[in-house]
Amino acid sequence: MPLHLEPLDVSRDLEQATSVLIVSCPVCPPVSLAIQRGSPFLEVVKNGLKTGAFEDYINEIRQPLEQRGVRTGVLSMYAPLPTMCLWTRGQRRRLLERAEDFEEVLVLGCDSATYTVRQALNETRCHVIQAMQMTGITNATVKFRPPMTVMLEEKATVGAGDETDRRLTSGRS
Repeated sequence: MPLHLEPLDVSRDLEQATSVLIVSCPVCPPVSLAIQRGSPFLEVVKNGLKTGAFEDYINEIRQPLEQRGVRTGVLSMYAPLPTMCLWTRGQRRRLLERAEDFEEVLVLGCDSATYTVRQALNETRCHVIQAMQMTGITNATVKFRPPMTVMLEEKATVGAGDETDRRLTSGRS
């Protein structure tokens, strides 16, 4: 059940930045960007286990910053738990260690991902910026295509509670 996330314009938040660490959740944001850009979710032969549309988006954030002389870095962890909302203490400690040298931390994830980052960095001087907002829940059909490509088809964004039928029925008359 990936959340559907839309990018936010955070350019004004980063106008005075000298260093930015981009921290990304490798689950919901890549699904969302693949759907928004009409791109494959995975093209294993081309990108390994990374989503091309999401990697392009990260580069679209980094390039203008680096052109202005801003130092950037990227952190995304897949193991032991990929979703940022469920990171272990060790993953949170790794974030803390990596963020020490950055003044801004840009979160590509949901509110819960941002909460994880804020909690992990609460005793630092890092300024945490949420760069995506939840607009619903993604529903899609996964389709496999050669060579080793995963597409998301029949896509929909469902609002929380939109499809809830609070009546208990068995489907029989």
